Amino acid sequence: MGYGEGMLTHIVFMKFPSLEIAEQVRQKLLALEGNIPSLRSIEAGLDVTRSGRSWDLALLTRFDDQAGLDAYAIHPKHVEVLTFIKANITEVAAVDYQ
Repeated sequence: MGYGEGMLTHIVFMKFPSLEIAEQVRQKLLALEGNIPSLRSIEAGLDVTRSGRSWDLALLTRFDDQAGLDAYAIHPKHVEVLTFIKANITEVAAVDYQ
């Protein structure tokens, strides 16, 4: 099986009141790498084009399966970051696919 085949990809787009907060969130998300067993890969980046259709931050994570994503969702380290995100986020959208 090649990289990505059969894996579950979780993408989230987020908007925040400021790019400073978006950068704080990006750093907190990237710090999860290697700290949650079911998290196979993580990328988080700030938008550079700043167009009318842009989101401030994109998160791309990969898991072996839905159970891996479910375990990530409730992992204490993720919940800590999610609490910060929920206190600051203005808009969010997500897509999960295999």
